[in-house]
Amino acid sequence: MDAAAWDERYRGTELVWSAAPNRFVEQELAALRPAGRAVDLAAGEGRNAVWLAERGWQVDAVDFSTVALEKAERLATERGVRLHTVRTDLMAWSPSEAAYGLALIAYLHLPWQQMEHVLRQAARAVGPGGTLLLVGHDTANLRHGHGGPQDPRVLYTAEQVASLWRPYADIVRAETVERPVTGADGRHIALDALVRAVRM
Repeated sequence: MDAAAWDERYRGTELVWSAAPNRFVEQELAALRPAGRAVDLAAGEGRNAVWLAERGWQVDAVDFSTVALEKAERLATERGVRLHTVRTDLMAWSPSEAAYGLALIAYLHLPWQQMEHVLRQAARAVGPGGTLLLVGHDTANLRHGHGGPQDPRVLYTAEQVASLWRPYADIVRAETVERPVTGADGRHIALDALVRAVRM
């Protein structure tokens, strides 16, 4: 989907996602001491970015949807924190080297060549000792999980991401994790890729 399509999706409801942070983002980062600047790539409506700001990070929320970023700013205001929103396509995003103490990528799904570009840029953006965290729909979710993108070209495994980050960072965790999903048709399990790394 392009920016216009995401604008339309975000325009259609108050919040597409909940205002609470993703469960794995919260689990992995709750104990992390804020260290200056953080960047949330494909931040959407800002639920993770706002949560990070509440914990004391100075957060750049990057997304190509104007509507999503407007909603992120409103959520931040409601919660009494500030975000710096950056409207850009991630293919054009070019951060300063070692500008951040944390880079978060949550549920960004692009063809792998584009995903590789974003992952390398994220690694470049984080300074030594900083944290890289990715959570997304795992390739295994297509056959063994529930929901998520149905196009295998935009899915990945934790090991794919970890392999790309290994030249830049020490991998702390790289695995497929289960995420309970409750829908109108009952309770299901989605399979997500989770990779956490510390920049060398």
